[in-house]
Amino acid sequence: MKPIATNALIDTLKARFEKNAQRHAGVAWEQVQARLEASKAALQSLDEMERTGGEPDVIGHDKASGQFLFCDCCAETPAGRRSLCYDRQALDARKENKPRGCAVELAAAMGVELLTEQHYRALQQLGEFDTRTSSWVATPEAVRALGGALFCDRRYGKVFVYHNGAESYYAARGFRALLRV
Repeated sequence: MKPIATNALIDTLKARFEKNAQRHAGVAWEQVQARLEASKAALQSLDEMERTGGEPDVIGHDKASGQFLFCDCCAETPAGRRSLCYDRQALDARKENKPRGCAVELAAAMGVELLTEQHYRALQQLGEFDTRTSSWVATPEAVRALGGALFCDRRYGKVFVYHNGAESYYAARGFRALLRV
């Protein structure tokens, strides 16, 4: 990962936070900024989310741990994280026409998590996302063991969860990231 311009990133995050207050009612920016400034790793992860087109924003606050939840809030799945199969096992299984990588490894390299189905549904309560794209979500081991993986999108005003072979990849499918700060 490249060095980040911390002040510029914090300014971008603050402007997005203020513009989209409905995503994090009752959360004060000063508290978020203090946690960000205390974690270089979190800033690095947020910079990668931003660089790949995620437009991260605060979508929740865990009162027990004090952590703020950042998620990709771009309208469509981040452009810099598309055309990926699900995980390394799926990538290795492809004999030809391999994608450039896999969602699980890229998320780990970025220091973020894939959204779960529950996170994805919660995000959709804050707006309409993935109306033309789709996003891989964390897949239960029982599904993955059978060769499948889950993805979600929003169509016809509803959120759908689907399955596909984990080795599949499409130009309109990527993943959304979750970061706990």
